[in-house]
Amino acid sequence: MSLLELLIIAIGLSMDTFAVSIGKGLSVTKIKLSHALKVGLWFGGFQALMPLIGYLLGSTFAEIVSAFDHWIAFALLVLIGGNMIKESLEKDDECDCNKKHKNNFAIATMFTLAVATSIDALAIGVTFAFLKVAIIPAIITIGITTFLFSIAGLKIGNIFGCKYKSQAELFGGVILILIGLKILLEHTIFN
Repeated sequence: MSLLELLIIAIGLSMDTFAVSIGKGLSVTKIKLSHALKVGLWFGGFQALMPLIGYLLGSTFAEIVSAFDHWIAFALLVLIGGNMIKESLEKDDECDCNKKHKNNFAIATMFTLAVATSIDALAIGVTFAFLKVAIIPAIITIGITTFLFSIAGLKIGNIFGCKYKSQAELFGGVILILIGLKILLEHTIFN
């Protein structure tokens, strides 16, 4: 997998955390450095950790399913991307520009959000195992990309509000589906 493909996957995975970070930006009157670091480290850290866990799980079973691994990768990416697109089209009640929450950066809140937004990355890690992707550069790329997108989302949410949340999720979903299609075509038609 090329660095460009890996970066595109990282951006696609970052869209969930970007959208949640926009919501976080709405919850504070003024962003502090501590807010940016909490959002970036929680989301970036979990987006890096989950593919590693998925990779380790996938590596265990890779030999058994190597004959149809491209179909699994395709299905996982389409399911994840389709779910992101579906969520982008649903009316979002969480994004209320008038709400300001005092405890929005508490450990329990951030842990829950980090786990919830990184489940997709776990599935990507399984896919990486099937495709024999070098996992260390992959998780570093995903972690740094998510860190940066999370901080950007926090700032954008604080400035612009809810306007772009659904577009970010839609974009991320489309990207993941296209990568899944590319993997399937490479292993079926072009192989």
